[in-house]
Amino acid sequence: MSTRETLLGAAALKSLRRTRGWSLADTARALSATARCRGQPLDSSVASVQRSVARWESTTRPILPSDRYQLLLAHLYARGVDGHIALGPGSDFAELLDALAYLGESEARLSDLRALLIRAATDDGTGLLALLGPTTRLSMAAALTDPARVDEVLIDGLRTAVGDVNAQVGSLPFARLQLLLAPVIESCRRLLTGDVPAALLPGLRTVAAQAYTLGGRLAFETRDDQASRALYTAATATAGQLDARWRRAVVHMSHALVTLYSTPGIEAARGLVDAAVRDARTGDSVRVRARAHALQAEVAARAGAERHAQTALSLAWYDLDGDGEDDPALTSFGRDHLRGFEGLCELYVGDAAVAHDFFAGSAAALGAPRERVQRAIVSIDQALACIRLDAPERAADLLHSCVDSAVSTGGRVPALRLRQARKELRPWRREDFVAHLDDHLVEILGR
Repeated sequence: MSTRETLLGAAALKSLRRTRGWSLADTARALSATARCRGQPLDSSVASVQRSVARWESTTRPILPSDRYQLLLAHLYARGVDGHIALGPGSDFAELLDALAYLGESEARLSDLRALLIRAATDDGTGLLALLGPTTRLSMAAALTDPARVDEVLIDGLRTAVGDVNAQVGSLPFARLQLLLAPVIESCRRLLTGDVPAALLPGLRTVAAQAYTLGGRLAFETRDDQASRALYTAATATAGQLDARWRRAVVHMSHALVTLYSTPGIEAARGLVDAAVRDARTGDSVRVRARAHALQAEVAARAGAERHAQTALSLAWYDLDGDGEDDPALTSFGRDHLRGFEGLCELYVGDAAVAHDFFAGSAAALGAPRERVQRAIVSIDQALACIRLDAPERAADLLHSCVDSAVSTGGRVPALRLRQARKELRPWRREDFVAHLDDHLVEILGR
């Protein structure tokens, strides 16, 4: 962090304040009022807070606001002068994060701030357009009236909003994420039926395919299978209009996973996985190809086809061992995720002890909030391995932690896996450790 950068951060904070028409004292009073509204009043006087504001904006030696003041500033600038919450590009909130970055705040802390404000925006149900910045909202309003006015700013804003919603999977309940994504999905639908400039169509279709795919997953998680199927159909059709075939492979894989849990048998899911592999093999993304092969291995293992499963796993490892540095797919699929698939194959057609170790290693590595749902699923699979190793009490201990994760996110797949694992514990139904698990399930899940 250079002196020039800190001065840029200080200047950005001052510019934000002046754009609101606030003096130093006005800002101090606004921060104090924000603290009171949030039930955490400041111990400092307005004069003391004013001195802190002045130090942040110093033209010689500016300092970074403390964590508490950063949160108050975030709440203050998240709400625009029109009273609406705006967190997207071009918003005062986005400018605040840039200023804090210049002043030396870490990317991880800024990501946490953003997550906290997204959660706050959905707490009272008023954050439907929170992820769209003021510029994006204006561009959208104009484009919905006349699709010929679609521009790169609007497409970038929609892309950012989809990424923001996706990043909150595991941190916010799926029902809230649906609300945040709804305006993006509807806007994409309407714009794609209009006369959008040809040069901008690939970008809009890419964002639309991503939004529809995520929407299909969220609808599935909230148990709306009809809406989920419709969104996946739209995603498949839209991605099929793009030159990058790996994008349609991503749609097929997401659709396959929800189909595996919402449709009896595995044939429907197998068809989607095979389609994903075909698209991925002709695409430019080795990570997407690796994930497609890994999913193919899981489906084969569930069908008892050990040789097919091992072949697909070998192909997945081969894909990951390649050079993926310039991979076009923004996916986090890596070795830790693949070990989870290896565990599944061992669970269904191999050694339960080996499966247990794969699951344990994978769960330990999946530590990011975005991976919370996946970590719960892997832990439940680890519990299933424990049951097959005649260690039911250890399995019950693992399932207790998974219950809380399933409830906090509203995830359907963890809940379904929990139900399956509980059935596997029937031989020990009279044991205290199973009774305690049942009490937890009834208390939390109502089952």
